[in-house]
Amino acid sequence: MTGLPLPPVPEPYYLPFHYGALHNIGVDYLVDPGPVQELLAERHPALAAADFGGRACVSLNYQLYFAQYPTGGGITEEVEINVIAHPRSAADRLPAVDYGQYARGHDQTRLLGIARLHVLCDNPLAIDAGTRLYAEPKHPGWFTAVLPSLNAAAVHDRWSVACHRATLGPDGLRRHEEELFAVEADLAGLDSEPVVNTPVTGYGTDEEGRLLAGPLTVHQPYRFHPLDGRTADRVRLTLGERGPGGTGSTGVAGPGGAPGPGGAVASGGAPGSGGYAREAVADLARLVGDAPAAGAWTYQSAPVAAHHRPYYIP
Repeated sequence: MTGLPLPPVPEPYYLPFHYGALHNIGVDYLVDPGPVQELLAERHPALAAADFGGRACVSLNYQLYFAQYPTGGGITEEVEINVIAHPRSAADRLPAVDYGQYARGHDQTRLLGIARLHVLCDNPLAIDAGTRLYAEPKHPGWFTAVLPSLNAAAVHDRWSVACHRATLGPDGLRRHEEELFAVEADLAGLDSEPVVNTPVTGYGTDEEGRLLAGPLTVHQPYRFHPLDGRTADRVRLTLGERGPGGTGSTGVAGPGGAPGPGGAVASGGAPGSGGYAREAVADLARLVGDAPAAGAWTYQSAPVAAHHRPYYIP
């Protein structure tokens, strides 16, 4: 037998994990590659940032999803802060694509994937699964969101998501009022196109420094909204607490300890302590700053049933 062994699938988990419904918005920023490469070297040493015309791409996305299990169901919200990256060992296999081509799914090798820097999530089971299965740097958070919905008098293509600090304790997720960051996207009336941009390769680095890749397939097209100087202000990112001195994360342990390679816990803090949330804000401030959004992409699962208005029987 040749090749590498597959990463283990610990109990009680089973793969593939099937989503019953998914509502997802992502926003991409083209930024200075220097700080991005520095952070990747710290968190994911085997990865290099994708080069889009001399810029790196930081991608922020929010997910609301439902999953059905043999004994019931669960609803999860999470936000990922990612860098578009590829394995250093595969640089000679990459196609030459610009950002627009990447966003439209032209990279059929799927080597251009997401290097997760931070994942904030409101479901303790999903936090455990993401950490153990995919080496995600996944920690507690909670969200207030306003999304386009068919269960409203009018459907508007406007998204608003705020991420708040949370901690994990013996009784589960504890919510704190502190707002970490918020994204608002008014996409109404903007040009968009259907794109097949999955499978998305999600990269993780485990505690032993091994790089792993896990693909996510969405079975219907996304809508991609290219943004430019005329339309970038339709997306607004607001940052809250930026951690100690607002200096970002490189070389500085935030409250509760700073993540090391693969999101490992530095001495002085526990994963549920909440320090990772402020670390995420510091990294967003450092990597994105006031850069304009380059593109937004959305997906909403189609409804499977509808309960209609009742009527009287004479």
